[in-house]
Amino acid sequence: MLPLAIITGISLYLLIRFLPVLDAIEPGFSKFAENIQPTLVALILFLQFNRISPHDLRIHRWHFRLLLVQAVLFAVFALIASRMPFGEPRILVESATLCFICPTAAAAGVITLKLGGNLTTSVTYLVLANCLASVMIPLLIPVINPTEGMSFGRNFISISGRVFPLLILPLMAAWTIRYTMRKVQILLMRYTHWAFYIWGLSLTFALYLATRALLNSGVSVFAAGMIGLVALFCTLFQFFVGRKVGKPFGRAECITAGHALGQKNTGFFIWLGYSFLTPVTSVAGGLYSIFQNLVNSWELYEHRVHQEREKKEK
Repeated sequence: MLPLAIITGISLYLLIRFLPVLDAIEPGFSKFAENIQPTLVALILFLQFNRISPHDLRIHRWHFRLLLVQAVLFAVFALIASRMPFGEPRILVESATLCFICPTAAAAGVITLKLGGNLTTSVTYLVLANCLASVMIPLLIPVINPTEGMSFGRNFISISGRVFPLLILPLMAAWTIRYTMRKVQILLMRYTHWAFYIWGLSLTFALYLATRALLNSGVSVFAAGMIGLVALFCTLFQFFVGRKVGKPFGRAECITAGHALGQKNTGFFIWLGYSFLTPVTSVAGGLYSIFQNLVNSWELYEHRVHQEREKKEK
């Protein structure tokens, strides 16, 4: 399903963009794709929170280790970018900076659960990573890109306004139902797996918007290729580091930590690059979305093959 979502999202934008008969609907459809994304993300989180009790959200040691990795890498690359002149090398460093600080995607728990990981520790890290991003981004973005009138307070409000409603509202709705309408909560738990299919739909729109960002960026093929290499390296590096950090805590936490660090909220990534840094850095978010979902597709395929092999052996 995931490769299909990737191909559909990319092809959809190309058809609307280059077929004269569809060109007129592109602005409206793009606006719809942008507006529907938060709703789909909220639905994914609602279905996950509905399955989790507040008592399940416990902080583990690997959470602190991954948060430290994100914070240090973001700070180091932000300081490097701040000392570089404007140009393509700086754009590559800014792209890597965003790759490292971008918070965990809402769908990380969906894939984690499919692969045999731990949904509760995945959701806990999702909350922690978004809190980290909401503090560190306003703190260091003015260092990378000083702009008159920008302050920590204004940036914090702007970014928090983008992040927290998507976290808090689904959580409040799910836990209100848990403690006031228990039968409804039990019924909703049967549909937790729907989060995977909602994510597939969300991914289609995400790739549509990523393709739009890439083609409208105006970057050269060479520059786009270099940004792509940076996004690819950051994707593989973060999945690898996450798994290494989680490995001592067991197989389930190894899978969970890998996706907690590797899967990013690329819609937020694109908005962040376009709003606060060199706009072309938003292209890295679109390419990261493609790479992380290729990793997801491969891991899901390998997991299914492994399960089928075990069934035959039994």
